[in-house]
Amino acid sequence: MFKINTIDGNNRMSTQDLLESVNAALAEGETEFYIEASGQHDIGGPLWHPEGKTLKFFVKNAGQRVGSMCLPGTEIIVEGSASADVGWLNAGGRIVVKGDGGDTTAHCAAAGSIYVGGRAGTRSGSLMKHDPLFDAPEFWVLKNVGSFSFEFMGGGIAVVCGYDSEKFESVLGDRACTGMVGGIVYFRGKASGISAKDTKILSLNAEDIAYLDGKMDDFLTAVDRTEIRNQLTDWSQWQKVVPLSYDERPKKANTNLNSFRTGTWVPGSIFGDVCDDDFAVIGAIATGEYRRRVPVWENTKYSAPCEFNCTASIPSQQRFNLLRDGKIDEAYRLVLEYTPFPGSVCGAVCPNLCMDDCTRKTVDISAQIGRLGSYSAEAELPKAEAKTGKHVAVVGGGAAGLTAAWQLARLGHDVTVYEADAKVGGKMEQVIPRSRLPQETLTREIRRIAEMGVTLKTGVAVDKEKFAAIKDSHDAVVVATGAHITKVIPWPGHEQLVKGLDFLKAINRGERPAIGKRVIVIGCGNSGMDVAVGAYGLGAEQVTCIDVQRPAAFEHELAHVKNLGGEILWPVTTKEITAEGIITQEGQLIKGDTIIISIGESPDLGFIADGIEFDRGCLKPAGDFSVAPGIFTAGDTIRPGRLVDAIGAGREAALAAHAYLNSSSYAANQKTKIPAGRMSTAYFKKCHSCDLPEANNDYTRCISCGTCRDCHMCLKSCPENAITRTIGATGAEYASDPNKCIGCGICSGICPCGIWSMDTNAEPIKFYR
Repeated sequence: MFKINTIDGNNRMSTQDLLESVNAALAEGETEFYIEASGQHDIGGPLWHPEGKTLKFFVKNAGQRVGSMCLPGTEIIVEGSASADVGWLNAGGRIVVKGDGGDTTAHCAAAGSIYVGGRAGTRSGSLMKHDPLFDAPEFWVLKNVGSFSFEFMGGGIAVVCGYDSEKFESVLGDRACTGMVGGIVYFRGKASGISAKDTKILSLNAEDIAYLDGKMDDFLTAVDRTEIRNQLTDWSQWQKVVPLSYDERPKKANTNLNSFRTGTWVPGSIFGDVCDDDFAVIGAIATGEYRRRVPVWENTKYSAPCEFNCTASIPSQQRFNLLRDGKIDEAYRLVLEYTPFPGSVCGAVCPNLCMDDCTRKTVDISAQIGRLGSYSAEAELPKAEAKTGKHVAVVGGGAAGLTAAWQLARLGHDVTVYEADAKVGGKMEQVIPRSRLPQETLTREIRRIAEMGVTLKTGVAVDKEKFAAIKDSHDAVVVATGAHITKVIPWPGHEQLVKGLDFLKAINRGERPAIGKRVIVIGCGNSGMDVAVGAYGLGAEQVTCIDVQRPAAFEHELAHVKNLGGEILWPVTTKEITAEGIITQEGQLIKGDTIIISIGESPDLGFIADGIEFDRGCLKPAGDFSVAPGIFTAGDTIRPGRLVDAIGAGREAALAAHAYLNSSSYAANQKTKIPAGRMSTAYFKKCHSCDLPEANNDYTRCISCGTCRDCHMCLKSCPENAITRTIGATGAEYASDPNKCIGCGICSGICPCGIWSMDTNAEPIKFYR
């Protein structure tokens, strides 16, 4: 807490020095302030924390305007009383004065709350107002207020509790609520002199009582007077003041304002020498250039959470929209523009990060995006209409390499994939258990890549000489050899370890590696769980999986191993490998006949030409995925990761290589996730897991965040019929007619997809010469 005493001997700190000290402390990260003031002004004013943390001020002996222009996230507690203008122009802060407030307390308050634990002076609550885009300001006074209170009040809520005020003829003072046009004033006790031409006094209804009763505890706790709650909650003693409606107010004779301005007032206007006055009278509700805000249709400006979280950038909301429109084949083909493995990866082994942050989860259950991929396993895309005459080599036939080859072939290039193994597919073919990734699905999707025109050459080991030959015979090269070297820590006895990657590859080749009855797996990631499952499939009686940290595998993978009888232990740090098992750093022996290590892999890049930059054993590409002119890389050669990461990188590398072949530059598309507050989910009915449709029918639940789902809600809800719908090249398009639109914001508020935004009207008004 930052503490400061503004009196040093006979010297008093100036207001400017105090405020500068507070700002300096705030810049150093302080969020709580205790100030022994001596009448300094503006303490706790318009301040904010760069990280959005709450700022708290504890103040004694405050001067004028404590909490003036206070912002949201600021709380000010004043011990004792404060002088004039407490909370002047309060814009969202919480201000508590435990004693009396001076004149014009809460003057011009527009948001936030002001609590006074004593009396408030004259003109308190005057000019309070309420911007409907924000919560209404609240002003509570325990005792009474002075004359001219709530003068010209335009909005907000004021509460005068009238405690210890029986001696006053009016707890609202004299001539209260003069010129009041908005808001509400609750008061307890006697009141007189209230402007009858502007207001009326009513009894409380159930909604009023609910509000006062719900807020009373917060107020009394803040001002340390909880013991008088029962005394203040006899609602028969309370009334309220509200402004008269337009129809209730006395009317004056009609005056032709335009005639007055052009004839009676100064001809040409009082400012005729500097501006051209059109003498138009701008009403509270305006169209065209005089609107305060204008709607903007921002279709596809933002990424949906599913698209943003997917490292392959698949716009699943667009797939669901196509299904909703009955364009089934088009929906299934759309995913092929981003990945050639919708069935193998999206529908089988992907962790489906797209579903983790799905907006639908705020209603019930995420849309079934993962399962949707399996419907695209047999979809087809047409070949490129024309060939470019360029030849591209892809070294490595895993997820990244085959994705790059697929994309480059679709762009019209001749592509050859060089794979060292007998089959292409990388870890999808060699490592992932068939139980998780069916062989027929992968085979079908690799066949689709070949049918796109990609030449697949297997059994080709690439060394430096071969790589140089490939580079010389092709216009560009994409290196995507993956990571196939199991990481091994050189503990004593590490020679006895079985490498997890070799173990899984052997199983997928149809072999049966010899293992003991008790197996220890070092590493509790998803690969470690695959090793454990494989060990049980080979006849292991007990599998113990250990890790130095919390297991990184998915919960369902951990649960599967546990259901098979496996044991998950962490944190466990290995000290030595012995014939009996593992000795931990604590000296404990974990018995095991076979010990398999699966703590990650690194790439084998010994074939890379000299001069290419490395970073911790991996390639270090530029922003366009290039490591040298005409040589690009993707996937585990940059950083070992998930299959979906490799697919996304493979696509980006292909687009970068395509730009290079066309002598242009390439920059990756930066995605921006749509702010959650833009969507309106109240229109969607909840369902339970038992009510879920099939994935290809889940478009009824998809909110289509950031992409128009053509629901017509804005069209039907616009009170001025200002919105029009047309069919363009990409589907339905909506627009707002500025000559009809009044800037009310209903279209933005009702849009479930967050397409409409309300922007400040930037259209210049031609007025000054």
